[in-house]
Amino acid sequence: METPILDFVERYAASDVARLHMPGHKGKPFLGCEKLDITEIFGADALYEASGIIARSEENAAALFGAGRTFYSTEGSSQCIRAMLYLALTNRPKEAHRVIVAARNVHKAFVYAAALLDFEIVWLWPEGSSSLCACPVSPKALEQTLESLDAPPAAVYLTSPDYLGGMADIAALSAVCHRHGTVLAVDNAHGAYLHFLRPAVHPLDLGADLCCDSAHKTLSVLTGGAYLHVAKSAPQGFSENGKAALALFGSTSPSYLTLCSLDRCNRTLSEAYPPRLLETVAQLDALRHSLGKARWQVEPSDPLRLTLRSPGSGVALARQLRRHGVECEYADRDFLVLMATPENAAADFTRVEQALGENLAPCTPAPALPTAKGRQVLSVRQALFAPCETIAAQEALGRICGAPTVSCPPAIPIAVSGEEIGPEALELLRYYGVETVNVVKSV
Repeated sequence: METPILDFVERYAASDVARLHMPGHKGKPFLGCEKLDITEIFGADALYEASGIIARSEENAAALFGAGRTFYSTEGSSQCIRAMLYLALTNRPKEAHRVIVAARNVHKAFVYAAALLDFEIVWLWPEGSSSLCACPVSPKALEQTLESLDAPPAAVYLTSPDYLGGMADIAALSAVCHRHGTVLAVDNAHGAYLHFLRPAVHPLDLGADLCCDSAHKTLSVLTGGAYLHVAKSAPQGFSENGKAALALFGSTSPSYLTLCSLDRCNRTLSEAYPPRLLETVAQLDALRHSLGKARWQVEPSDPLRLTLRSPGSGVALARQLRRHGVECEYADRDFLVLMATPENAAADFTRVEQALGENLAPCTPAPALPTAKGRQVLSVRQALFAPCETIAAQEALGRICGAPTVSCPPAIPIAVSGEEIGPEALELLRYYGVETVNVVKSV
């Protein structure tokens, strides 16, 4: 497959042009990548007004993913999440309200989007979960929520896979959405590779209308590279206004290094990637089997993730792996998460198995976590734009949450901006070791 962006940039890097344009390094090798780091010079196209090499590359990506349109982001899925929600709100049917129905385990980028776009949220709460990261939603629960509303929402919004690798039943949930006259938008940040499995299980393949992928999380793309996908069957306005939606939330100086990597990834995906992916999935399956025999509790997850429930502390388990030269993706008091791609060597999986060894500690049942359904006192926008202060978490009972001060990963708020922090939220803050909270200043 052609790589029009990378080809142009490499030709420019090899030329003897006097760079009297941005950026200021002028192609000189301070880090080593500067020769390929350009800006919107003649012939380089422009990300948000693409009609040349970027447009051709995005068309290639859309063909690979089976999308109606695919748009590039150099600012990660966070930019795409805001753009998705903007598209859903501004292209909703006349009878639909400015409401997004969302599973509670949203990334904090969703909360910031709610402040910027000022929409109402109807939360889908987990029917049973042992982690802040997970919010399993059944088609029946979604059906009941949509039937309880007096008008269709602008969209239903899900995170799948979630940070632990849990995958929603997108096919069934999208069918529920479409029966109720609304669209399904999916934060698929951790699942860009899912289209290249056999059978394909990417949200677009299963009925989602809008979807964002963090290409850099699971594909051979530089950090910040992401896709905003629009399904072929989605409302026409999504495709027509996708660029404008991304431009509203993006820098006017997108990284051409990241664009080059997105472009180069198209060639990778079009060549030997699917069999390499299947080989890696098989290696991870074998590792899961071996760890299960060694008495580790392996959790269900998407195919490129290994999630272990720690018999003690996931953080301690991460330290154990680190001593053996293995760095994990995420660890908390209950879970350890490892993410793999076809770029991992088989020796990496062997090292994990040797570092973990046999688990001699008993696996205890997962504790049921409280559901922190805080009373919404202010809108998300009102709370985030109000004067706020940071206080000790143990002093936050009854206060109104300001900014969702949570680290990334997993960047999932315990209390959402505008909610009163109740005893359940306080218990979760203690459980996850959150010591300070941002709250709206008392009048």
